[in-house]
Amino acid sequence: MTKEWPLALRPAPQDTVWWLPRHEEKLAEKNAMEKVDLVFLGDSITQAWEKEGADVWQVFYQPRSALNLGFNGDKTENVLWRLAHGEVDNIQPRLLVLLVGTNNAGHRMDKAEDTALGIKQILSVLAEKLPQTKLLLLAIFPRSAKPTQKLRILNNEVNQIICSYADDERVFFRDINHVFLDEEGRITSDVMNDFLHPNASQYQLFAEAIESTIVSLLAEG
Repeated sequence: MTKEWPLALRPAPQDTVWWLPRHEEKLAEKNAMEKVDLVFLGDSITQAWEKEGADVWQVFYQPRSALNLGFNGDKTENVLWRLAHGEVDNIQPRLLVLLVGTNNAGHRMDKAEDTALGIKQILSVLAEKLPQTKLLLLAIFPRSAKPTQKLRILNNEVNQIICSYADDERVFFRDINHVFLDEEGRITSDVMNDFLHPNASQYQLFAEAIESTIVSLLAEG
């Protein structure tokens, strides 16, 4: 009997009415761009660059020919489906920023090993489709108010695995999670109202925390 692949590794679309239309819109947006130098790929935290983080995006990323491929609620298998259906085809960005995995924990409480395998598979597909592109893998952001809570621990366990995926040649790993935490490792409501999604005020801090890495990797790319 063959071992069944975890759900995190099985490409699948989300079963929501807006999701496939957004995928089609993103294909059209990508195809309409003169060039794509920078891509952000992920879930709702990435999609929110279009709303909560929109002003910061205009300053930091719009001038860099950036494309936002964040989809609310996406788990690793949803990102794998999108990659298999054209979202990075026919472009050659210098850098792609990947942040995904928190919904594997929160929606389904996937084992850390399974979420990490899903992220590893995304990196593998990206290496195949975008062989010249640098990949910046971000640690999954902290969630839940206290560091002792189950979903915070689960995300931390994933991060302990995925940090090993960096080779510092094509794949780079950065953990900026301290930006969102107080001295005792807690998340406060003025940082994340729901203890999961950064508030609008945090997108400036997010951008500033990765800026030096983005600058150096875009220069190399």
